[in-house]
Amino acid sequence: MLGIKRLGLLAALVLVGLAPAAAAQAAAQPSTQDTQYLQAVHQVNLFEITAGNLAQQKGQNQQVKDLGKMFVTDHTQLDQTVQSTAQQLNVQLPADPTADQQKVLDRLNNLSGAEFDKAWVTAQLAGHVQAIQATQTEISQGSEQSVVQLAQDALPILQAHYDELVALAQTLGVPVPQTSASGTPSPGGTTSTAPGGTESPAPGGTGTEEPAPGTTETPAPGQS
Repeated sequence: MLGIKRLGLLAALVLVGLAPAAAAQAAAQPSTQDTQYLQAVHQVNLFEITAGNLAQQKGQNQQVKDLGKMFVTDHTQLDQTVQSTAQQLNVQLPADPTADQQKVLDRLNNLSGAEFDKAWVTAQLAGHVQAIQATQTEISQGSEQSVVQLAQDALPILQAHYDELVALAQTLGVPVPQTSASGTPSPGGTTSTAPGGTESPAPGGTGTEEPAPGTTETPAPGQS
């Protein structure tokens, strides 16, 4: 009887020991928000690395080449953190960019010279706006601290890229998306297209040219 009791006690102790481990494993499961962000930012990185290499190969403007090199370096480093975080959380990452991102890469592959430069900057502006917004959403809504920290570290990098792109766009005469530097759309802006999507103009893109404030589309008061 005593032996049976001891066996029962040992079994109970084993179960008690396993319970916290099982609970910890369950608690480590990332939320849907965390999982989707890791997958999305990984695909952004894949897209940016490929697009950055294209800029170095096909760009006519030296600033396009330089930005392409910067994006490859920064997004490669960022993706190393994404991959290690995903591995720790058992999140499966996609092997390729999204279908829409691949369409953009295919289109860029078929362009050259100044046409390539402008199309590349347009695609990068749209892509970085969406990446910034997704990162801000993770920071505010994510629940897994390691993923939230990753987003917090990524945000200033993405914003620095966006600022560089805005300056280059102004140099090349490329329309800039109607957003703030933090990636928040201004009234009337849209971010529904895929990064650099070609089905419709990029956010704030070349759909229509609106008159600049102060132009004389309408007669000034007192004039005919």
